[in-house]
Amino acid sequence: MNGVKGRHLLVVDDDDRIRELLKAYLTRSGFRVTGAGGGAQARKLLGAVDFDLAVFDVMMPGEDGFSLTGWLREQKPPAGRTPVLMLTARTEAGDRIEGLKAGADDYLAKPFEPEELLLRIEAILRRAQDRPATGGTLSLGRCRFDPDRGELSCDGEVVRITEAEVALLRALARVPHEAVDRLELARGQVDPSGRAVDVQVTRLRRKIENDPKAPRYLQTVRGIGYRLAPD
Repeated sequence: MNGVKGRHLLVVDDDDRIRELLKAYLTRSGFRVTGAGGGAQARKLLGAVDFDLAVFDVMMPGEDGFSLTGWLREQKPPAGRTPVLMLTARTEAGDRIEGLKAGADDYLAKPFEPEELLLRIEAILRRAQDRPATGGTLSLGRCRFDPDRGELSCDGEVVRITEAEVALLRALARVPHEAVDRLELARGQVDPSGRAVDVQVTRLRRKIENDPKAPRYLQTVRGIGYRLAPD
């Protein structure tokens, strides 16, 4: 049993059969699993229990997975930092990008192999528990990023960021002022082409930069990728 097993997962799907199958499979794989049949029940659980990861179906009656993810990202930590894996029968690239914009960490299209779901969950949890050695808190103008704690604060207030965004900032913080290849940053992410990284960078710039269209701290390096330029 590796270091990510034993974690508590929330599975949200309106299809009782699929939800119970996922619960059974993930429980056999070593996780603690709680199920919810829709957004309202999921909100109550997320407000009462600290989950290590949530699996949201996108197409649900009432509140869909995109809306539920957006709501979750507006909550205070630790709930607001809960990693999210989306499951959906919609495979278009635009839907994947919509999920990432809402704050999802990964996206898996139905039908899928249970083993792939397990591998993606384990990969997200490993990224979430990663605590690399760093040189301390980085100053980004009015913001601060603490790689050890995975915490971004601006104007003295903690800013809600996803685990995928934490992982991206940590990767850039390991080599401040140096360009990091875009595809290297995308390794292990939902879209290995780098589009997911682009979405995360855009989201982070809105939080960090005074002018996101003319970034000072989270810079684009043409032909390579991105660079973090702390003060």
